[in-house]
Amino acid sequence: MTTLAATAAAILEQYTAHLAEPPPPPPEEPWAVQSLADGAAGISLLHIETAGRYDGSWLSAHRWITSAASGPISAADRTGLFLGAPAVGFLLSAVPPTYQHLYASARTTLHQHIVGLAQRRVDTALARIDRGDLPTFAEYDLFYGLTGIGAYLLRTEPEGPALERILQYLVALTRPLAPNGRGLPGWWVRHDPVRGESPHFPGGHDNFGAAHGITGPLLLLAQALRHGITVHGHQDAMFTICAHLDAWCQHGDSGPWWPEHISRRDLDRGRPHHDAPARPSWCYGTTGIARAGQLAGLSLRSPTLQKFYEDALYRALSDPAQLALVTDNGLCHGWAGIYQTAHRAAADALDPRLRTLPERLGDGLLTSGRSGSSSAPGLINGIAGTALALTTFASQQAPSTGWDACLLIN
Repeated sequence: MTTLAATAAAILEQYTAHLAEPPPPPPEEPWAVQSLADGAAGISLLHIETAGRYDGSWLSAHRWITSAASGPISAADRTGLFLGAPAVGFLLSAVPPTYQHLYASARTTLHQHIVGLAQRRVDTALARIDRGDLPTFAEYDLFYGLTGIGAYLLRTEPEGPALERILQYLVALTRPLAPNGRGLPGWWVRHDPVRGESPHFPGGHDNFGAAHGITGPLLLLAQALRHGITVHGHQDAMFTICAHLDAWCQHGDSGPWWPEHISRRDLDRGRPHHDAPARPSWCYGTTGIARAGQLAGLSLRSPTLQKFYEDALYRALSDPAQLALVTDNGLCHGWAGIYQTAHRAAADALDPRLRTLPERLGDGLLTSGRSGSSSAPGLINGIAGTALALTTFASQQAPSTGWDACLLIN
């Protein structure tokens, strides 16, 4: 083991020990344990991964899984991959074969509810499209929308009818809407970037991010196509999204970059209100967008497309000015997400430069990990997510559980 890998393993051990025992569910928010982002559901993934990778005791993993499923699990229409039944279902899909018998009944029951949830939500979304109304993040995004539920189904029942309907819906989402005679992309949401009303975003906005924007659906469409799962119009939908990304791509000295979002005014004048790239995060930045574009090129068998996005990723993650904007160690917009995405991208790369990125970025991950810049315990913004990226760095291997499928970068 190299010195850096040993350091990563030591930080990982410290983080894992800090998360050894789940606290009681908060009495005012008992549902919070079902959160993949912040609760026991997400933290379970760390203990599942470390137990499987290091042949450790299953006891800690079992305690966290039990905590995540300690109360009634919601499959209400507002639940998604990062909260409720899909979140708990996803964590159970990560359990190694040796222990799956412990949760088989629960997993079967949850899956049935998640399939029903997917069907209901597709019905609602298609009815909204038929009316010509604008969507919200919660309809289609990765965290709480149909893209996230599709990520779960691609992992658990890839050839089932529920995933097929979600993919058909995403194809429909890429067709333009014309509410009140105004042509807008089909994924143009009616609210501002923080889900509210803002004078800066009259009439809503177009979001480019992997977490809440159109990059999430592109990731799912690309991952499905890569696994041989397709629906009518699948590739055309991907080309539509890629053309939109191409139209709004900005070119600077440090390479291509994309705005986080655009307003109606931006759309009308044909340029974004951003004048420089923001932090190169997984959730909104070039890292997530470039991984989606790379996977699109890979699944569409377009080396030209793949190489363009690989160059964008390499240049963004080699730019000191952009990396200086990264101030935390989390998965969502910090070093852990950047490192994990770069590791996955390097494994698929045509561009040999990408294979140098994980080692170089590991220093940033370790530095942020040592500083303990987050004291939150959760997966998406907390030390559980950082620790999971550290398992990848310490072992120099992809996750044994495929936990990063919840980010669709796997």
